Amino acid sequence: AGSGPAAAQAREQPVLEPVLPAPAEEQNGTDGAKAPKVNCEERNTTGIDRFTLQILNVSQDLMEFLNPNSSDCTLVLFYTPWCRFSASLAPHFNSLPRAFPTLRFLALDASQHSSLSTRFGTVAVPNILLFQGAKPMARFNHTDRTLETLKDFIFNQTGIEAKSDVAVTEEDWEGPLPSVLTKGIDWLLLFSVLFLAGFVMYATIRTESIRWLIPGQEHEHQE
Repeated sequence: AGSGPAAAQAREQPVLEPVLPAPAEEQNGTDGAKAPKVNCEERNTTGIDRFTLQILNVSQDLMEFLNPNSSDCTLVLFYTPWCRFSASLAPHFNSLPRAFPTLRFLALDASQHSSLSTRFGTVAVPNILLFQGAKPMARFNHTDRTLETLKDFIFNQTGIEAKSDVAVTEEDWEGPLPSVLTKGIDWLLLFSVLFLAGFVMYATIRTESIRWLIPGQEHEHQE
């Protein structure tokens, strides 16, 4: 599914229901007519001239952008800027807001929102979730992450058809989601390695101390 998400900082969120994975028959195509599984309230696009992806920064909370009292739908991408799978997905995800102007699209760096990654089961990136209001409804499970498979996923879940004239452009390769890898440190992995090393050292010292307390072990050592 991609590289490990790496995360460092945490923030408190309300408890949400677990995400239901997309059924197996949806993962390999859209053969046959299927009833939409999520009844999305399409937003009013009057007065909106530019449909683009919004990327949350480290200080922004995802829950502030999801209205639990509404039935509108939002597609949220968890990514990391140093993940090559996230980078290859970027131009395709950047083009989605133009294909589905009545839906909302958000992206967040999983390494900056570790609590959300844990809450929604983001064990690898990129990870794409479809929300209705503040409730996660489905997870994108395709290994082929292209504009077409993303459009099929949204159509299968919501019944909303994509605009047929939308394609990936040069601007989509430029942003807002970066398609070029950036060097970074996986702080969660580094912390995990340090913690494991410290635990091994502690266990070794502790075991040695216990061995000296066992009758007969001390004399055997002296001999």
